[in-house]
Amino acid sequence: MQSLELKIIPPLVTLICGTLMWGLASITPEFTVFAQFSDLGSKLFIGLGVLLMLISGFFFFKAHTTINPMKPEDSSALVTSGLYNFTRNPIYLGDLLVLVGWAFYLENFFSLLLITGFVLYMNRFQIIPAERALAASFGEDYKVYKQRVRRWI
Repeated sequence: MQSLELKIIPPLVTLICGTLMWGLASITPEFTVFAQFSDLGSKLFIGLGVLLMLISGFFFFKAHTTINPMKPEDSSALVTSGLYNFTRNPIYLGDLLVLVGWAFYLENFFSLLLITGFVLYMNRFQIIPAERALAASFGEDYKVYKQRVRRWI
């Protein structure tokens, strides 16, 4: 399974997951949830997710380091300030929040299961390989950061 590591860009993983969520909701309309909160919930979570991604990207820009998730070994700086004080992966957390907002919009129970699949996929094929590369690049600084800050929240 190592051949899948760092192979699919995270926005595409998010898009694939969202498409699968829509397809599953289309074939299981009887499993409606969140109906009374769908409009507010979808806007709130999607908006928060996009905001989180934008702010997180700004910190990479400010540190003059790569934001390319496919090549973590190209990182020239370890970003640990701002949102990175609370989560090591705020951009992926933003993706997750967008998917939660999409689940609210779809109002479908099974879409929540696919969100779990997104987290599992991202952990195994994106985050763990990136963590290995960052540990190799930043050594003890990354180890200390990893002990201090959680992976998601």
